[in-house]
Amino acid sequence: MIGRQRNHAGRHLALLGLLLCMSRPFLAHAVPMVNDPNGFQNLSWGTTLTARPDLEVTRGGQHVNEYQLRDSPPLFAGIPVESVRFLSVDEQFARVTIRYQGDDRHRQILTYLEQQFGSIERVPGQMMRGLNQQYNWRGTDTEINLTYHANTQRGFIFIDSRTLAPRFNDQMADSAD
Repeated sequence: MIGRQRNHAGRHLALLGLLLCMSRPFLAHAVPMVNDPNGFQNLSWGTTLTARPDLEVTRGGQHVNEYQLRDSPPLFAGIPVESVRFLSVDEQFARVTIRYQGDDRHRQILTYLEQQFGSIERVPGQMMRGLNQQYNWRGTDTEINLTYHANTQRGFIFIDSRTLAPRFNDQMADSAD
């Protein structure tokens, strides 16, 4: 009886391990970026966002501020998205976060990113579809990370200044004390 319970528990652990492996995000290696934009939509990294009349503060803080476009719907590459947020750290533009929903939008956005910044490396046997997908492009000044959750059809894009975005971590560590 005890041997049968161990065998049964062993199968459950193996199944749990398999499920965890399948649900983990697919982590693509960062593709070397072509056409590094050194910012976003003609805004260079490090620019002060406070004086821009087309942006409004959505969340203010001592070191980190979040902005959105004041009078226009959120778009990325002409594709409607749920939100586009511009973040600054110590008054320097350092990150853009984009949220979107839907498989069609995901395909459009991924196609745009590949056309603009370089094709995703497709290695034989590599899973390009799954519950969680992650794609990365890394340039000299900019890094783009796209994560897509197929089960909820939700996507997130982070476009970061490679020199300024690490300061967000510094601010979080300072505020945790």
